[in-house]
Amino acid sequence: MTTSSNPRLRLTSMRPRDPHEPGRVASTLELFFDLVFVVAVSVAAAQLHHALTEDHIAHGVMSFLIVFFAIWWAWMNFTWFATSFATDDWLYRVLTIVQMGGVLVLAAGIERVFADEDFRVVVVGYVVMRVAMIAQWLRASRSAPETRRTTLTYAGGIAIVQVLWIGLMFLPHEVTLIGWLVLVVAEVSVPVVAERRGEQTTPRHPHHITERYGLFTLILLGESLLASANAIIEAVHEHEELAPLIGISALTLIVTAALWWIYFWPPHHNAITSLGSSLRYGYVHYFVFAAAGAFSAGVEVQIDVITHHSKLSEFVASFTMTVPIAIFVLGIWWIALRANADRVVNVVVPVGAVLVLFDPIIPVPFIVTTVLMVAIVATLVIRPPITVGGGE
Repeated sequence: MTTSSNPRLRLTSMRPRDPHEPGRVASTLELFFDLVFVVAVSVAAAQLHHALTEDHIAHGVMSFLIVFFAIWWAWMNFTWFATSFATDDWLYRVLTIVQMGGVLVLAAGIERVFADEDFRVVVVGYVVMRVAMIAQWLRASRSAPETRRTTLTYAGGIAIVQVLWIGLMFLPHEVTLIGWLVLVVAEVSVPVVAERRGEQTTPRHPHHITERYGLFTLILLGESLLASANAIIEAVHEHEELAPLIGISALTLIVTAALWWIYFWPPHHNAITSLGSSLRYGYVHYFVFAAAGAFSAGVEVQIDVITHHSKLSEFVASFTMTVPIAIFVLGIWWIALRANADRVVNVVVPVGAVLVLFDPIIPVPFIVTTVLMVAIVATLVIRPPITVGGGE
């Protein structure tokens, strides 16, 4: 069905995509969409770096987790919608670009969150993204009668929560954090309610979904490589600290490569076999993604410590790197790696991740972490993934 005789103005019927469609890969629009998230993640990581290096650890971590939720949830919702209903007509493109604009507005407000706990600009950018998403769900409800109840529940649930987000901006500052936590629960509940309430769930293409998550992981790991490059840049200007800076740069590269190796070792599509496993895969990735973003900030903190520009001690600063690494590895092990690994791998990976947390105790920081990560990768090379059918 079309809405115009002009081919350029025709709208494609937004029918559910085939979850077994062969050759399904990320579109150029999806790749373009990811670019604005590079900006948002970079700003959030930079602000976390500044907060940590000024010894505002609790405030910095909490602000980062709040802001990163808005970034991750908007990205994730678009990604899962796209795997189910993506078209390539002009309206779908326009609504996607509107969401991109919302991301840029959100990014512009991140500094205010860290500096003054002012969430207004972030909320405005977030709501813009979500309103565009409501329009997408409403459009899908018109073209797909078999999933109409599900898609309308998505649209209605998202709309209600956005009204509450706007209302949150007018509440006293003292209750903002509590209100934020309540609305986060409401947001993550919408897909659960919508998928369970509908007569038919939205289709999920496992290979497409996991490719999209892999691409976003590469974006986040790229931030760590940038931090590694910054250490080299600092070394050019800090001749007295040349060796430590070059060392942290090399170790960061090795660990980042190890994180990439670990993430892409298992066949991720096996982790998406049902609604429950799909939700687990999607939601646990919040911690994986946030950890990857925080790791790059931790590298920058370590550079500040080496160049004597940080208020943190070397001992405390080490945790800004090791904690994100441990969370990243444990998260991927839990949702994707353990079901495809033998007993040896399922011992080495989680134990190695936990041992990383003891690195700050060692007189030579970060070397133990690097050795442990290399050991994990070596184990994965020796013991390839087991072929499994997946499941809960």
